This record gives sequence, structure tokens and C-alpha cells, in this order.
Amino acid sequence: QEQLAESGGGLVQSGGSLRLTCTVSGFVFRLLNMAWYRQAPGKAREMVATINSVRKTNYADSVKGRFTISRDKTAKQLFLQMDSLEPDDTAVYYCYADTGEGYWGQGTQVIVSS
Repeated sequence: QEQLAESGGGLVQSGGSLRLTCTVSGFVFRLLNMAWYRQAPGKAREMVATINSVRKTNYADSVKGRFTISRDKTAKQLFLQMDSLEPDDTAVYYCYADTGEGYWGQGTQVIVSS
């Protein structure tokens, strides 16, 4: 059964760092195009960063230079290193896998206090 499980969210002060992890099961990991999305209260879900099967990355302008997406094929995990966090980064962060059909994790909450 295909599953995506996020972890690593929490409460952090402005300027701090967090590392999110998405553990993947039930997929052929090396073939996946993957992404992190986020949804803030009252706002639409938005793309944060993407990484394809050959590790090409893309970032939303709002996080460029602060966030880094990466993947580990041995561990079957996707990561999002978030540095210099700002209150506007507060959101639920979701892992996404694209096989032609899209799959979502359950989300992990990130709260950045000012």
C-alpha cells in the first residue's frame, strides 16, 4: 500500500531551522517525482519545492535561498531543510508524490513565532 508519512514539524522561533522528513513506502522510490507543499490557515495549498527522479530541484520564490529539498533513495525518504524561518512560513506542510497519479501525506504542522 502506498504511503507517505511526514515528520519533523514543530514550533520554532523566527530565524530558526527545522528539517522535515517524508518516509515513503509502497512506491518505486527512484522513479518518483516528489514535492513539498504547504497550506497556511485561510489560504490555498501552495508548492514549496520539487525534486524529480534525477534530483532536479525547483523552489517557490518565497523560500529560495532558505529551504533545501533533497532525497535519499536508500532510506526512501524526502527531506526539506528549512532555515531562516519566518512567521509567514507557518503552515501545514505536505509531502507529495507523483506517479502520474498524485499521492499526499497527512501533513505536519510548522509554527514560526515572531
